[in-house]
Amino acid sequence: MDLKRLREHWQDEGESAYLYEVLAELDPDPQRQSLYRRLAEVEREHQRLFEGMIRERGGSVGEFRPGLRARVMAWMARRGAASAVLNLRILDEAREVKGYLQEGQDRSPELQRVARDEAVHAEMLREFLGRAGEPWHRMEAGGMLRNVIYGFNDGLTANFGLVMGVLGASVPAHIVLLSGLAGLVADALSMGASGYLAAKSEREVYEHEIAIEREEMELMPEVETEELALLYEAKGMPPEAARRAAQQVMADPQIALQEKAREELGIAGEFVSPLREGLLTGVATAFGAFIPVVPFFFGMNPVTIWTSFAISMLSHFGVGAARSLFTGRGVFRSGLDMFLVGLGVAIVGYVVGDLLMRLLGG
Repeated sequence: MDLKRLREHWQDEGESAYLYEVLAELDPDPQRQSLYRRLAEVEREHQRLFEGMIRERGGSVGEFRPGLRARVMAWMARRGAASAVLNLRILDEAREVKGYLQEGQDRSPELQRVARDEAVHAEMLREFLGRAGEPWHRMEAGGMLRNVIYGFNDGLTANFGLVMGVLGASVPAHIVLLSGLAGLVADALSMGASGYLAAKSEREVYEHEIAIEREEMELMPEVETEELALLYEAKGMPPEAARRAAQQVMADPQIALQEKAREELGIAGEFVSPLREGLLTGVATAFGAFIPVVPFFFGMNPVTIWTSFAISMLSHFGVGAARSLFTGRGVFRSGLDMFLVGLGVAIVGYVVGDLLMRLLGG
């Protein structure tokens, strides 16, 4: 690792310690204050470690001063945004863990130690916010309802734009119907395949992360025990009780792996079925794509065209409102956003279809 990278790590560790000290000053809970100060001291140790590595390579460091970003975060925390700062610290710790693990592929003891410390820190911060799972493991599961809503939304929007584009081209009714049905099949197959591959990749990631956790336990059992103890302590257990509980869990490697998979990775022993996810997403997409097409089974006239437009726009509002379950936004605002998206798709599709017909058809 070159001097520039080492100095960046030195600065990052100092800023981490600085922010933990600020959070300790602001938190009214004595136990959390103590934990923040312990985190700050570990970061100071990391900073001294990097300073030593810099000096070994003939470099030097000046007086530490927090950068602009760290000062802004401290300012935010002092004005009531400590939770937002905690979220940012989680992202920072996760980024640092990934960086150290990548740079420590030669199994440098120093970088392994720093990486594991940062991993513990990120997990403790997530516990403070009532979350679970290690952020650097990239574990984000959508769930069945999410897949249904987003698949339906994709099919509806894509096929609505296609149908409006064909209508803009002023083609016969059977062409509109065939185009809509072809778009339905293409969207459903595309989204179904994407859902299958995403679930398959997620399963492979789960298996890979469990393998990494198993290897970490074999290579660094004492560090893993300390990590468990700190996690239990962050949940409210007294230090001695937390350490005893961690030692009992780590005594049986199989139980320890199950505990770590559940507590750290959020894996409860069941994997998502790629086939089920693919079918679910594909079918939901097909239902969404079918909506703009339905009226054209009864011919093509102003009534069927406006009916297709109306039910498609209402469906956009409905699926937007449903998406608010995951985005946390207001139902009406989220529905209105999707309504406007649908309107934009209809206008652009129709205009493009009309222009292409004029250019190609004369």
